[in-house]
This record gives sequence, structure tokens and C-alpha cells, in this order.
Amino acid sequence: MPMYQPSSRGREGFDVGGGGQVLDLETAVKDGILGGGGGVVHSGATGEKFDLKKMIEQLDSIEVPSVFICPISLEPMRDPVTLCTGQTYERSNILKWFSLGHFTCPTTMQELWDDSITPNSTLYHLIYSWFTQKYLAMKKRSEDVQGQALELLETLKKVKGQARVQALKELRQVVTAHDSAKKTVVDNGGVSLISSLLGPFTTHAVGSEAIGILVNLNLSSDAKLNLRQPAKISLMVDILNEGSIDTKINCTKLIEMLIEGEDFESEIVSSLSLLVGLLRLVKDKRHQNGVLSGLRLLKLICSHEPVRNSILSIGTVPQLVEVLPHLNPECLELALYILEVLSSLPEGGLALKNCPSAIPTIVKLLMKVSESCTQFALSILWAVCKLAPEECSALAVDAGLAAKLLLVIQSGCNPALKQRSAELLKLCSLNYTATIFISKCKLTRTIQ
Repeated sequence: MPMYQPSSRGREGFDVGGGGQVLDLETAVKDGILGGGGGVVHSGATGEKFDLKKMIEQLDSIEVPSVFICPISLEPMRDPVTLCTGQTYERSNILKWFSLGHFTCPTTMQELWDDSITPNSTLYHLIYSWFTQKYLAMKKRSEDVQGQALELLETLKKVKGQARVQALKELRQVVTAHDSAKKTVVDNGGVSLISSLLGPFTTHAVGSEAIGILVNLNLSSDAKLNLRQPAKISLMVDILNEGSIDTKINCTKLIEMLIEGEDFESEIVSSLSLLVGLLRLVKDKRHQNGVLSGLRLLKLICSHEPVRNSILSIGTVPQLVEVLPHLNPECLELALYILEVLSSLPEGGLALKNCPSAIPTIVKLLMKVSESCTQFALSILWAVCKLAPEECSALAVDAGLAAKLLLVIQSGCNPALKQRSAELLKLCSLNYTATIFISKCKLTRTIQ
């Protein structure tokens, strides 16, 4: 909604655009410029009355003429009243202003020579008429959208080939743009219909559009169970590996929807093709939304213990370490979580140990992004340093670990983090005399 622009004249006026002419309310109502129809309120052909408050709430995202905005709250007025200065306010707001001991006009700061307030019926009717027209137009668009969605569902039952692709594309566009269309599709058997189009012989063109629709809908448990059939998951994985970036993101989000909070067989997500596709998505730095989607699903899959060795087998550890410096905070937290989970496995710890950049990269992330990231990084470093204390501890110390650990210990982090930092510091110091350890860690500079 626009910021209020106070009028410099004694009566309310506004710019209607076009030629830049500034009109007062009486002229606007008389000429019907704002749809007031000469001051007569129209509520549709049936004469139905609408609740102004409800209309304002439902039309919150549209731009409202500044003359309808209360200068105090910067919200549309529902009960406008005018002061002796000619300025108009929402009744409840100006009464609150008076209750605080102010006897001035909030806009002009003039002292009031008359403390009475006068209902501004002309402006009220204008506001009501304007919002009613916008509300009715919105309802009509919504009804049109629902009808379009139903028509497209009927079309999908009859057509094949390129006509089916076109119908799915149009339905995806409608569903993506309108919540009412989403509900219409779900309530009229659309989920079952679209799900039935996914199978071993589905073309990628049909599959991509169908997945783009399903990912926008509220799926029931039965619908998710149906979509978790091996042939349907296999199609999603194929499209994930070969589709456009938007299609890849949709596939990733849909698979996440299907397994999140559900009991499922590990075979569904243990496909190496799926895991490879997710890693490709995560490594594509051009598309941050794709990176986030890939990491979210990879994190969810990591929570399924039987799949962790498969995740390690495709070289996930060095590939994640490689992208760590380029991730935003949200993605970084997800990546470190995944590495922490994998570091709990002997093979995961070994993969981290054998990755030359792992320890220096993770040391740099301590106390840099968030407490959660610091916690994950500490757990990873602890696992690696315990695996090979002499080799890994020396590498960590050379990377500046001790100084970072002292910062954690002296910070306001939770006690568990401080305790783990102290233990890791002790582990790293075992291979040095006190003097050498202090000199190698450059603790004097850190303390200063």
C-alpha cells in the first residue's frame, strides 16, 4: 500500500493520474472517476452487501489510492472522520491520538480550535464502492480460474500426445498462479488423474508438466503412497537427471514431499542415479534454489541409515567439501549436517581424512556463520581427529583450529559446544610440548 502523502490544501485531494490533475472528493464522486457512480454504492447485480473489513483484508496485496489511507496507521480507512483542519483519519486511530493527550492535527500539527469529529460519508461510500468493485472482480477471476481448471481436467481425460502436454502445461500455469485452482484440482480427482499419467512409458515432456502440477498440490497419504510406486519414482529420477533446472527442482521437491514424515522402503531413495542427480544439482552454483532443494532432499535421505553407505559410495564427501565455501548460510548448515552424519561412519571419517581440503575448509567455518554450523563443524573435526590424531590434529592446528577453539570456549555458546571445544583442544595438544603448541597456535595473538 502507498505511503500517505498529506495534502497542502484545506480539503482532501488526490492525483488520479493521466494528465496529473488533482481533484477533490466531491468532484471525484460527481464524475465517477474512482467508480463511485455519483456516490451510489454498487454491491453487484444482486445488491449483496459486503463486509468492508473483510474486503480490505482479502485485497491486502493491491495498491490502494492514497486518499483512502489513514495518515496515522497507513492502512485503508473503514470509518473515516474529518477534523476541523479538513484532514481525514480512521475514527479509532484519531480517538486513540486524542486519548494520549494530543489536541493537534497529526498531519498538520495545528492546534484544534474545535475537537469535534465529523463522519466523512462521501469518502466512506467511495472507499466501499472501490473495494466492492475490486472484490467482485477478484471473485470473478477466481471463478473463471476454477472453471478453467475443471475444463483442463476434462480435456486431460480425452487427449494424448502433444495435446496432452499442452493441457498439462496450461493446468500447471493456472495451478502455480492461483490457490483456488489448486483446491479445485484436488477436490475434483485431479491428483489421481495426473498421477496416473506417470509410469514407465511416460514421455519426459508429459512427466515434467505433471510433476510441476503435483508439487504445487496438497497430497494426501494415499496419493503419496501411489506416487511412491517404483515406476513413478524411477521416472522422477530420470527427469531429475535430464530436465531443465526448474524441472529438476520440481522433481526434488516432489520426492521430498513423498518421503518426509512417511514410512518408506529404503530402495525408493537408494538409487545411485537419484543420489548422483542430487549431487549435480548441489554443485551447480548458478542456481541457488537448485542447490537448496538438492541439499534438503539429501539431508532427508541421510536420515535413513541404510542409505548412508550408498551416499558415501558416490564421492559425496569430497564433492560437498568442495562447494562449502560457496554456499549461503542456509545451504551451508544443511551441507555441514550431512557431513556430520556421514562422519559418524568409519567410511565417512576416512573419506574426510583423505580429502586434503576438508580440515582447513571446515576449520574456517568455526564461529563464522551460526552456532549450529559451529556445532556441526566441531563434530566433524572431532570424528576426523580421533580417527587419525597425529596426522589430522597437526593439519587442523596448522589451519588455525586452536585459535578458533579458544574463541568458542570464550564465547556465549552453549556449554556442550564449549566442552567439545575443550576436548578437541586437548586432543590436538597431545603431540606437542606446551611451548611448541602455543607457538604453533599463535595463541598470544588470539588472546591479545
